[in-house]
Amino acid sequence: MVILQVNPGRVAPIGLIVLIIALVLGYWVYKDAKGDGKDNALLWGLVVGILTLFTVIGGLIALGVYLFTRD
Repeated sequence: MVILQVNPGRVAPIGLIVLIIALVLGYWVYKDAKGDGKDNALLWGLVVGILTLFTVIGGLIALGVYLFTRD
């Protein structure tokens, strides 16, 4: 029987990479929306950043929705 174990040394770098990606995407969406003069720029940045942090796929979907609705 194979026992699945999580090595903490491998989980931490992946979590750090996801955190950095979430921060970068959230900041980029915020700056882009702010540059377009949108009133809800902070909301878009937070939604993309938080969804990316919790679920990378959800963050990518939110980014796609933002890019699709952008003027």
